[in-house]
Amino acid sequence: MLTEVTATRYVTPLREGGSLPGIVEADDLGTYVMKFTGAGQGRKTLVAEVICGQLARRLGLRIPELVQMELDPVIGLGEPDQEVQELLKASGGLNLGMDFLPGSIGFDPLAYQVGAEEAGRIVWFDAVINNVDRSWRNPNMLVWHGDLWLIDHGATMIWHHNWPSAKNYGTKPYDAADHALAPFAPDVAAAAAELAPLVTEELLTACAADVPDVWLEGEQGFDTTDALRRAYVEVLLERAAGMHERINFGPPTAARPSNAPGWLTDHLTPWPHPAKKKDGGQ
Repeated sequence: MLTEVTATRYVTPLREGGSLPGIVEADDLGTYVMKFTGAGQGRKTLVAEVICGQLARRLGLRIPELVQMELDPVIGLGEPDQEVQELLKASGGLNLGMDFLPGSIGFDPLAYQVGAEEAGRIVWFDAVINNVDRSWRNPNMLVWHGDLWLIDHGATMIWHHNWPSAKNYGTKPYDAADHALAPFAPDVAAAAAELAPLVTEELLTACAADVPDVWLEGEQGFDTTDALRRAYVEVLLERAAGMHERINFGPPTAARPSNAPGWLTDHLTPWPHPAKKKDGGQ
């Protein structure tokens, strides 16, 4: 289970986030980035953050600690920004907090080199959860104390917005052409050999168990929250099997960063991603 804390002060909004997350202080004296149930994407964004974030953590990837955060909307009464006031008012109750990493900076491929092994592990993980929001446009990675940290997994597992179609996603390919780490020649085969055996039914069940019931209740087509958790487990378990064979590296979209002078430096592999060698490497 996630640790539960209570928000004590709303500090400032993070305008770069589409759902308007905010920096808050809590009763454990910690500072967190808070994501709200009352935001436009709703509670399913928080469900995705928990399941995918906890999976990443259990696979050894770096992700800020997640907590359940209780919010009293009265905190927002003194906020001068009406948009923030309305968001806090609509988000009373249990929300999600992510440990704030002070001094962290956004990932920049021109300034930070990523090895093929680490890049492969991240791309493979993103393929399993079908993360469409780790592109060069918006990497959703931070560099903190010299290490790469993953954030913002709310735009993953797109199938949970239409459960009748979920069965089609188990073996669906993943397009990594625009992935922020595509230029670093990610070794997804090595990542699969290391990580796929870890993605068991038991592991995924533990990740899904960390989602509070209140974010799962009332989902159409499911009689219980446990049945809904099971549905998440089944899709992710199927995707993890042989996922590296379904990751496609092709040329990025037309408006790609390689059009900008200086994008392709010595430590980057020019796109399109080099094809796998055949016939003994010839």
